[in-house]
Amino acid sequence: MAEDSTKGLSNVIRIDDERIQDHLKHIVRGSVEDTLNALLDAEADRLCRAGRYERTEARQDTRAGSYRRKLHTTAGEVSLQVPKLRRQTFETAIIERYRRRESSVEEALIEMYLAGVSVRRVEDITEALWGTRVSPGTVSNLNKKIYAQIEVWRNRPIEGRHPYVYLDGIVLKRSWAGEVRNVSLLVAIAVNAEGYREILGICEGAKEDKKGWSAFLKHLKERGLKGVELVISDACLGLVESAAEFYPEAQWQRCVVHWYRNAFSNVPSTKVRAVALMLKAIHAQESREAAQAKAQDVAVKLRAMKLTKVAEWLEQTVEETLVYYGFPDEHWRRIRTNNPLERIMREIRRRTRVVGAFPDGQSALNLAAARLRHIAGTKWSLKRYMNMDLLKQQRMTA
Repeated sequence: MAEDSTKGLSNVIRIDDERIQDHLKHIVRGSVEDTLNALLDAEADRLCRAGRYERTEARQDTRAGSYRRKLHTTAGEVSLQVPKLRRQTFETAIIERYRRRESSVEEALIEMYLAGVSVRRVEDITEALWGTRVSPGTVSNLNKKIYAQIEVWRNRPIEGRHPYVYLDGIVLKRSWAGEVRNVSLLVAIAVNAEGYREILGICEGAKEDKKGWSAFLKHLKERGLKGVELVISDACLGLVESAAEFYPEAQWQRCVVHWYRNAFSNVPSTKVRAVALMLKAIHAQESREAAQAKAQDVAVKLRAMKLTKVAEWLEQTVEETLVYYGFPDEHWRRIRTNNPLERIMREIRRRTRVVGAFPDGQSALNLAAARLRHIAGTKWSLKRYMNMDLLKQQRMTA
């Protein structure tokens, strides 16, 4: 009898796992939506210094309705009622995270597309990562839209003054007519008059020669780049000549790290460590005069080590590495090398390595620009990098 009753119950009680999961997801999604909208309302109350319909002398603003915005979460798509204020722009961390997420999604779609991932695979990946399935018919259109947005970002106006400008190039591979060839991308970042870092631009150059750098600097100047006092780069001849042509009042600082590497190319491996310590001692001095004197001492020691060629090269080029001494000493460490831009270039290499050879130069430019756009939207550009009041004070007392 017990066995018969068990069999009867197994036929009567059936659990629909799929329906339960859908129901639970609906409950979670509703809870997430309610919580986020409550946070938005609380943020609006904080900015207004008063609650909705509350009358108080501390009130600084009033509500002006709201607008709806969709947000994809792991629980599914939720609808946000974003408040609008009459006197100020409503900004919240929720929306900022949404914007950064959009940028990350765009970059990932471009990378998957360029890496040769199939459309069906892109659908699966997007659904797994973001809870939204990109339909096959929209993948190509989405990439075109993304490319257009990147072009707008690349050509946006450059506002304000930028005393320190860093320039460098990166070489990627592209396939052309069955052959793999190089494509050069030229990149510029800067520190603005308020001390914050900005990514100024990126463009494709056939190679890192004067023609390519002149076109890039012309592009930057037409977009509004001004107030340049110091250009930091390696000793690319075309770059140095172009910078002097477009920004004649700016000084040029040769990257100290690149300068060391150039010296080591003419030094036997057994003597590299000793020479490195000698060269670094030059840039450890407290003034330009002391550095010049130290450079003379180092040249004498190099000749004693029978490194005459290196000694002559040092005497000819060391002044190019000492320009930073004419700026506030608190800035020296960050303006005597191209390291701030080198870190970004390494990030571009890391993100483009998965692609291998690009189908064309424009594709390489699009993916690199997408990465730069993503970096520009992070804390990298929100953290004050230098105290530029020191530079202003120095210029006033000079």
